[in-house]
Amino acid sequence: MLKIIKGMKKGSKPEVIEPPPGPNGPSDVTVNHASRSAIPPAAAQLTKAISRTTPHTSVIEVTPMLKDVPISERHVLFIKKVNMCSVSFDFSDALKKVGEKEIKRQNLQELVELVQSGSSKMNEIMQEEMVGMISVNIFRSLPPAAFENTGAIDGDPEEDDMYLEPSWPHLQLVYELLLRYVVSPDTDTKVAKRFIDHSFVLSLLDMFDSEDPREREYLKTILHRVYGKFMVHRPFIRNAITNVFYRFIFETERHPGLGELLEILGSIINGFAVPIKEEHKLFLVRVLIPLHKAKFINYYHQQLSYCVSQFVEKDYKMADSVIRGLLKYWPVTNCSKEILFLGELEEILDATQPEEFRRCMFPLFQRVGRCINSPNFQVAERALFYWNNEHIVDLIAQNRDIILPIIFEPLEKNIQGHWNQAINGLTGNVRKMFIEMDAELFEECSNKLLEKQAMVNERLEQRELNWQKLESVASEAGGDDMVIVN
Repeated sequence: MLKIIKGMKKGSKPEVIEPPPGPNGPSDVTVNHASRSAIPPAAAQLTKAISRTTPHTSVIEVTPMLKDVPISERHVLFIKKVNMCSVSFDFSDALKKVGEKEIKRQNLQELVELVQSGSSKMNEIMQEEMVGMISVNIFRSLPPAAFENTGAIDGDPEEDDMYLEPSWPHLQLVYELLLRYVVSPDTDTKVAKRFIDHSFVLSLLDMFDSEDPREREYLKTILHRVYGKFMVHRPFIRNAITNVFYRFIFETERHPGLGELLEILGSIINGFAVPIKEEHKLFLVRVLIPLHKAKFINYYHQQLSYCVSQFVEKDYKMADSVIRGLLKYWPVTNCSKEILFLGELEEILDATQPEEFRRCMFPLFQRVGRCINSPNFQVAERALFYWNNEHIVDLIAQNRDIILPIIFEPLEKNIQGHWNQAINGLTGNVRKMFIEMDAELFEECSNKLLEKQAMVNERLEQRELNWQKLESVASEAGGDDMVIVN
């Protein structure tokens, strides 16, 4: 099919912005790549680090638009605009250097439009300068988090004041410029990977600590696009994200960008080839499962649950490990967290095959039974809703001889004494389903429960008799001086 792109003429090519010719002609501006590689590696890394952290000193002044000057002059003007955009301003005072801030904003907007349109192709020097300017603006020291200011270690992040970056009018354009540069079809990965390197990726990950959700959203999109475009960086990016999670699990249990990082991972896991590699299985067991133990899991649970369920959908044999992992970190006193776990567990069971289900059904339904008896009616209701899921009911029916004896007593306990009438009704429905599945087995479980209760009552009566005998013996031996404490 022939595609017609509006505004593009057949055979048209982007203009290439080259360095200006020297006094002796174009040969004076040839980049000597051999001389660049002759620089010692350590010195080259040091130079790059300095260029990324030290802002350029430049006079902020109004300059003509790039499109309005001859091609031979655009290289110098481009570098000048980039240098001006590298200057940082104090945004805590809105009335300070208003004119200079507006000039910088206009220059950033022009650079974004230039990269987005693809009308001009940047050479290597210009790309390096631009990425250096982006680094100077983005990679900065973040202010202390709200909980660090208040000293409330266990405070709820929802109660913390949301911090919004005051320099966002400029910072947003810088992020937009970086995004357009990464996704541009004109960006050659062989050239760009010299600037978008491992150090750059680590700095991006550091910025996920920002409390500004607008910034984290841009970071998420950019890092995901970097992962997709720069294949050479993929193992490094996965390892770097893993290290962020390890620090969260074992040290801080605080990270505002965890949800965004898990969104990136969800997309990455979705692209894993089957059979899943051993390193990815270890990531599930050592990172994703332990992430469930955090107190404030509700801020990233949706993304975490998606990542975990992707593993089970790709390899059903991992269901047993995932379910046992959830049971290991099951919340005991946090009811809202328990509801999240029950929801995630249902998603996992939806993708679980009968063989894997049989491996973990005993501890699983012991936990479900406790949830059914929970005094919190939302927890009990969420557990009883499992019997509304056809796949789970089918798994239960296939293994009713094991599951019903486990779940029978909690069901009877609810019917006899749960305070919530809605829970009593749901429990009665589940009980009726078991009767319809296997009336004989249900009757057998009922008889066993009656026998068990009779034995318990007998033990209580025997213990009461033993105490009475002891009291009478003690009373006879000690006379009136002995005080019997019941």
